[in-house]
Amino acid sequence: MCLAIPGKIISIEGKIADVDFGGVKRKVNLSMVEVDVGKWVIVHAGFAIQTMDEEEAMETLKLWEELLAQQEDLEDGYPLA
Repeated sequence: MCLAIPGKIISIEGKIADVDFGGVKRKVNLSMVEVDVGKWVIVHAGFAIQTMDEEEAMETLKLWEELLAQQEDLEDGYPLA
């Protein structure tokens, strides 16, 4: 399964970027998109496959936070172990 979590480009060298996913930094191949430092991307299997504007990225991150909070509430009510 692919999780579409936005990451922000923090540096680019050639076709490789350092992308920040909420404090976790990863190297990402940019050969499939045209993007600049400071822009947002969706990554799959190490490749940036889509760009998005900051507003869309923030909305997506907000939805992820809500989903994770719901998951935590479920786990609190129904221990897995």
